[in-house]
Amino acid sequence: MVLPGAIDTALPKLKDLGKVPQVAGILASPANLRDLLGIATTSHLESLKENNALRCIANTCLLIEPARVTFIGSDVNGGSVAFDLLQKSSSVETIYLTSRILFLCTASSLSAGSFIQWMVENKRTNSSSPETAIDVLVTKMDSLLHTLVAGKSVTGTAPEDAMTDLLKLIFNLCVHYPKLVDTEIQSPEVAASGHDHKPMTDYWSPRLDGLIPPLLRAFHRLPPQSPHPLVPPMLHIIHALIIIPVNASNRALWFGSQPPTPPARLTPMDSAASSLSGSPCPDTNPPAKEKEPRARAIDRAISALAAGRRSFSWSSASRSTTPVAVPDTAVRACEILDATLAAFFQDDHDPDEARVRNRFQGHWSMNESSMSDVITPLVLLITRFCLGDEDAKLRIRNWFVPENLDRTKPLEGRDDVLGRCLRVLQSVYHDRLGKCVGEMFYAMYDSNPTNLTTLGYGNFAGFLFNKGIATGPPPSETAPQMTTSDGVPIDPITGTIVKEREPSDMTEEEKEQEAEKLFVLFDRLERSGALPPSQNPVRKAMQKGSGS
Repeated sequence: MVLPGAIDTALPKLKDLGKVPQVAGILASPANLRDLLGIATTSHLESLKENNALRCIANTCLLIEPARVTFIGSDVNGGSVAFDLLQKSSSVETIYLTSRILFLCTASSLSAGSFIQWMVENKRTNSSSPETAIDVLVTKMDSLLHTLVAGKSVTGTAPEDAMTDLLKLIFNLCVHYPKLVDTEIQSPEVAASGHDHKPMTDYWSPRLDGLIPPLLRAFHRLPPQSPHPLVPPMLHIIHALIIIPVNASNRALWFGSQPPTPPARLTPMDSAASSLSGSPCPDTNPPAKEKEPRARAIDRAISALAAGRRSFSWSSASRSTTPVAVPDTAVRACEILDATLAAFFQDDHDPDEARVRNRFQGHWSMNESSMSDVITPLVLLITRFCLGDEDAKLRIRNWFVPENLDRTKPLEGRDDVLGRCLRVLQSVYHDRLGKCVGEMFYAMYDSNPTNLTTLGYGNFAGFLFNKGIATGPPPSETAPQMTTSDGVPIDPITGTIVKEREPSDMTEEEKEQEAEKLFVLFDRLERSGALPPSQNPVRKAMQKGSGS
């Protein structure tokens, strides 16, 4: 008989050795996994700060993929035992490790399909009230969120780490389960391409609805991080939220009881106001106001996030599918994007500058390959709001482009979220993020390229061309003149107000040089396909001069 003291001495050494793939391969046998699981479930070991037996299993499942199938198979039955541990334990260490093991074991729907269905559909019979895995995950998520919001000092495993791996497990269930059962498509315009190729964001199961309220509670109440909010577990909350459909049946969960937005949509047939009335953008400065220090601007964005958290009351004991006092998730997402971009794209700097890229690397210590990997999921979430809910789309558009937007200076040069997004559109190093930002604005403006000219066709010409929309700005002869709320005309190329031309003091030679530059510029645009020949003003002038 092995004494508990000997086990306690051997396990830390076995854990360190288990980080070597060759040793992990030995631990991956059914007999060894059963022994480690038996040790992990003893009350003596669970009372310690580190459950090294569970850590050995987690390392083995991480390094040896076949061990994941073995662990949840009938020879070990580790999936059921690990979930029992997760359900019963209040230890952050145990929640973290069991969530990590279950996350690794459910990474593939091909090898873990039946186990995933069992987790979601079967009632847990070892508790006072029958619960499914969804009920258990909700309880653990709310418990960890309460610890994080309270700012309690915890020794050992950080609750942020436990929440992160719990969210990874939830992500796996949300991605794989709807593909394993008969579910209805959530976006009718997207045609299904077979059972094995269901797009993850287009299918959903009502059995997973219980996960929506706790995910939104965490999204709204998680304390803001410095220097930017998109760090785990917030990043993984957003990953899970992207999968959830946005439609009429669950809009109250997403957005609460928001008042209807005035229907001030911009269409080609409208009188084309400069922008839409609605919620003020938190970073809109009058032209005469002196630019505030960068640190204060970031602090202001973080404060806006904290204010949003305080307005959201909830009870961790509640199982109601409708949270209490639900705030607007769309605006919350915009505020997080504002704070994130303010942290990286400071002032009016070009996103491709080396110091911007270096700043990102200095703030980010994880294995994400680029800034796009971090920010793109949040941009996709905002895009889904625009596509899924008309009122949310109008509120988001009003937030980005308020009615009192200062159009006296180039919009892409603004030191706010709108200016930073427009600069990212032109970025070379952040190409994927730029494409996603373009899709966000495209959805925000009714998927109509003509409507985008309120922000300047020049800012979106490259995006539209890459999207396969080879169109120029609306012809001045047929399109109504866009104006600000004060009636000042807007230049459709730049999105700024049209200023009266001042008398030119250029010499004839200088005028010829500028004309030659314009000729070369428009010729390049026409040759690239970004500008149709019929929209080339130089060609038009030449044809008019020749009388053709």
